[in-house]
Amino acid sequence: MEIKQLYREIVNDHNLHPSHKGTMTDPTVTLRGVNPSCGDDITLMLKITDGIITDAVFDGSGCAISQASVDMMIDGILGKSREEALDLAGRFMRMIQGTGTDEDFEELDEAAALQDVAHMPARVKCAVLGWHTMEQALEAGDGGSSGG
Repeated sequence: MEIKQLYREIVNDHNLHPSHKGTMTDPTVTLRGVNPSCGDDITLMLKITDGIITDAVFDGSGCAISQASVDMMIDGILGKSREEALDLAGRFMRMIQGTGTDEDFEELDEAAALQDVAHMPARVKCAVLGWHTMEQALEAGDGGSSGG
């Protein structure tokens, strides 16, 4: 199977069968992310315990890329510290900007399936919505909720 076809299947699977879509009672931080140019709209809920992301879910709607990207992002940040999650976001942004390294791709695991988005400028905002929302949520701290 061609690698691009495999990547398409990974993205499609995360879009059609997201592992982390839902709601959470008592999240540590909640933040809404909206991409007004195409209608992507997510709410990210994180539970942070002793500096570790112990649970995360998202709700909302949007295109396949935005939905798959946030689902893959959650796969990558669960069990990670704030710093590790922010480092992963930096790696994702480098990949989307076309400057990612082999190490970045390896660390991103399935999220590396979105690397071709770097060649689709109109879809970049879709792919980074969840990641930007997560960065803002983590920068908001672990006390209370924030609205976007």
